[in-house]
Amino acid sequence: MTFDVVIIGGGQAGIPLAWGLAKKGMRVALAERKYLGGSCVNFGCTPTKAALASARVAHLARRGTEFGLRIPEVSVDFPAVIQRARGIAFESRHSLETALENSENPKWLRGHARLEGPNRVRVGEEALETKQIVLDTGTRSATPPIPGLQNCIHAGNWLDHDRLPERLRIIGGGYIGMEMAQFYRRMGSAVSVWDTGPRVVAHEDEDVSAALRGFLENEGIEFHLNARIEAIADGEIVFVATGRTPNTGDLGLETAGVACDAHGFVKVDRRLATNVSGIWAAGDVRGGPMFTHTSWDDYRILLSQMAGDGSRTTDRIVPYAVFTDPELGRVGLTEREAKEQGRRVRVQRFELKRNGKARELGEPEGFIKVLTDEATNRILGAALVCADAAELVHMYIDIMNAGATASVIRDAVHIHPTLAEAVQSAVS
Repeated sequence: MTFDVVIIGGGQAGIPLAWGLAKKGMRVALAERKYLGGSCVNFGCTPTKAALASARVAHLARRGTEFGLRIPEVSVDFPAVIQRARGIAFESRHSLETALENSENPKWLRGHARLEGPNRVRVGEEALETKQIVLDTGTRSATPPIPGLQNCIHAGNWLDHDRLPERLRIIGGGYIGMEMAQFYRRMGSAVSVWDTGPRVVAHEDEDVSAALRGFLENEGIEFHLNARIEAIADGEIVFVATGRTPNTGDLGLETAGVACDAHGFVKVDRRLATNVSGIWAAGDVRGGPMFTHTSWDDYRILLSQMAGDGSRTTDRIVPYAVFTDPELGRVGLTEREAKEQGRRVRVQRFELKRNGKARELGEPEGFIKVLTDEATNRILGAALVCADAAELVHMYIDIMNAGATASVIRDAVHIHPTLAEAVQSAVS
């Protein structure tokens, strides 16, 4: 079969790109060896946030007396929690499958895809000739070489485990480790987090890192930092959250001469082009920011490059969130990064306990920290560690994308009482 474009991997970049290129008149094949939707739909964003929602309901129920409610007992049905998360993931995946299974363009090909040169791809027994190739094969959980760690729980298989561990050790104090530590603790496990570094979520400023750790410690989660883990004892249940490794080992990239970095990620330029003309990479497999929203934006970049005016590139502001409770919403520079760059910045901080709506909701923990350029008053970065931070941070994101100054938020009229008033208070 002959195509204009073969996309390998049905993730958050590959699927919308397949539809977008087909609408532009290109003949497109989409190869996926397992499940459509990528990590987000199948074991990442979609099911984890569903599970975290169950955990939050349990947590709030236990706090009933704070709100004048008598809730005598909170009983967790862990298999039901996992089944709910599985069901929501299945619904999301099924909608993607339904749209593609009867489509001739794009054409969905089930099976493992492998390059056989710069213009040839084999999917199972089928050989495809193509003008262009897009790699969207994602990543998988990285497991450190620790004896006894072979049968661990990790981000890719946690939905397969519907028996709640009585005791759970989590290796890795990053974003995934923090979210899952709180989830299992609220479900009823005794949880400890182990990390080789001196603090959790080490990319963040120290005050942010300390706040997130403090929230989890207050719920009974233990932290063991600067730890050296030499082996896992028999019977220990371990969740590994030590990073991701790219799915590039069996793609036949060497047949086309596609360059990867030392960790196996595909090297791309700001256009998401590889070193081989006509071969592109999108999503987590290209390294850099590995979020669902950046993968989805990669689709817009590639649509622009392959069938548009080529104006869209990876020159973009990339925000993210950590969905602990309270959440972390982040965009732009950290305070540490700004100082390392020699920037002259103004740092403003607002404590959520001063916001009326936060107190009324019973969620006064946390703070908002905003960095602005002293000369221009433009926002350079923001860290929100509070209730609904992943939503509230978007006000700063939009102002930064517009190239506007912090005074736009400062001078606006915000509704009272709302948490959004705290976003304004932080720059007033």
